[in-house]
Amino acid sequence: MDEDDPKEYRWETGYEKTWEAIKEDDEGFLEASIADIIQRAKRKRQSKKVYGTKLGMMRHLYVILDCSESMSSQDLKPTRLICSLKLLEGFMEEFFDQNPISQIGVIIMHNKRAEKIMNLAGNARKHIKSLKNLNKTTLVGEPSLQNGLEMALKSLKSLPTHASREILIIMGSLTTCDPSDINSTIESLKKEGIRCSVIGLAAEVYICKLLADKTGGVYNVILDDSHFKDLLYQQIDPPPAACGQESNLIKMGFPHQMAVEGTEEPLTMCMCHVDSIDEGSKLTTGGYYCPQCYSKYCELPVECRACGLTLVSAPHLARSYHHLFPAMNYKEFAYENQAEICSGCQKQFTENEKEVYKCPNCNNYFCIDCDIFVHETLHTCPGCATNSSTFQLTQTG
Repeated sequence: MDEDDPKEYRWETGYEKTWEAIKEDDEGFLEASIADIIQRAKRKRQSKKVYGTKLGMMRHLYVILDCSESMSSQDLKPTRLICSLKLLEGFMEEFFDQNPISQIGVIIMHNKRAEKIMNLAGNARKHIKSLKNLNKTTLVGEPSLQNGLEMALKSLKSLPTHASREILIIMGSLTTCDPSDINSTIESLKKEGIRCSVIGLAAEVYICKLLADKTGGVYNVILDDSHFKDLLYQQIDPPPAACGQESNLIKMGFPHQMAVEGTEEPLTMCMCHVDSIDEGSKLTTGGYYCPQCYSKYCELPVECRACGLTLVSAPHLARSYHHLFPAMNYKEFAYENQAEICSGCQKQFTENEKEVYKCPNCNNYFCIDCDIFVHETLHTCPGCATNSSTFQLTQTG
């Protein structure tokens, strides 16, 4: 058989949910659209957000991934592990896009042990590369939830208290093999103010629910891969700050390009690759120079290895700004010809419209697609932004 032939055997193809393609016809038969259900759920979650809440903007998050024998199950295609890794790759990119001054670390649990794959870092490219290497991991034994939590706790407890410290656990096993009493570890996490959330891939486990409840996190069990992605991406928004979290001024550096007048920039080595085993050291001309000690780095944001200064660019702080001043929730109204077109996408409203959404500041009407887009991606109401008086109101209120 030709190797380039894209055809597959029937048993090799993905699971097809043919009933989701059913649409409402002229006779008014029922429409089954999973996308519409997800959108409604997103809007309901958006409406529950409380404005004016203190948020943990500088986040330090450890992702603890179950790599035990249970992750070889094929209820998620092709396996639980591969499905989780693919979703985590997209999660990493979106997380650093929405939280550019935050850091993520990765820990795996297998064979009753915990192993740190990535230390806390803010480089999405390196995290995705390490996740791809986990495809070759041997799935053996049981996970040890306590060992994974203790390893994350050891690293997070030494961080300053003004930072938000979190743990996200992706658990496929229904059991955990721990060396001692896990309740003492949960109490330590609670005392340190570390928020633990759990996404279960199989069924609800009591100890995971207890962990999430005591530390102020959330615990959910997935229904399918779409629900898994939805639950995972809920972790992107910054959580409310812990009660004991301090407020502090953070010293940051905004690196600049050094140039000597009349000469070309010399070849130099960056600090981030000076001892890199994977990529090796490289001599380059461009880069970002720490304003305090003049160490060179090829990517931002990063913490200077010489003087410890946090190095960022202005757009990184600007992308964190929208969390502090989110767009106001739109009010839902039954459609009664309040407007002819959507103020966002200019779509014509028809008699089939069930609801429209009104901005309380600019009083413009939007469709549900624009409502979701504004609050999840754009973070600015188009109607308010095009009116100077309402735009000032949203930025100062």
